[in-house]
Amino acid sequence: MGLRSPLGTGADLVEEWVSEPVLEVQTPFRGLIFDVRRDRVDLGAGGVVTRDLVTHPGAVAVLALREVDGVPHVLMIRQYRHASAGHVWELPAGLLDVDGEPPWEAAARELAEEVDLLADEWHVLADDVTSPGAFPETVRIFLARQLRDVPPEEAHRRTAEELTLRPLWVPLDDAVDAALAGRISNSATLVGLLSAGLARQRGWSSLRPRDAAWPARDAQRSLRS
Repeated sequence: MGLRSPLGTGADLVEEWVSEPVLEVQTPFRGLIFDVRRDRVDLGAGGVVTRDLVTHPGAVAVLALREVDGVPHVLMIRQYRHASAGHVWELPAGLLDVDGEPPWEAAARELAEEVDLLADEWHVLADDVTSPGAFPETVRIFLARQLRDVPPEEAHRRTAEELTLRPLWVPLDDAVDAALAGRISNSATLVGLLSAGLARQRGWSSLRPRDAAWPARDAQRSLRS
């Protein structure tokens, strides 16, 4: 440990998505979207421990990007989040709550429903596990480009919090600056903006195909089953 810890390289940074043996499962609470689970887990040398976790179907977020006067702009939305008691700036996002729907198609659906946009080019920008110690929500952030408007007759009818969504096109550099200044707090939005800023500097060479493997979500789906 400490300064005597071994040296490594980026090639060593590979996560292993395999659950330790679960001996017993209880569900003290069942909710509309998520449940609270209590597992007894065999950690081998670490002994048998009890861990609470919040199950979640997973989610997607979309960084929609277009150029305005030669400057890359990202579409942000301001939305009320009751659990956080605030109106926060986010990327368009939503749950993976349709059985069998590929994540990129869920992202396309959310982009159309929330901000009336379609995209002809999709890539995986980054993946986020929001709080792996207790709330293992997996979020995949997509980059959407070659944008066009949803035809008016096909526009989604928004309700509840979506009725007061405030969309805003912001230069990508300005959005990254806002994230670094602490004016943006949503984790998937932070991950998406900072990843996009770095990816653009690298000529977008780090982008993955829209249907790239997602081992974190596969592991958590198997744990819920």
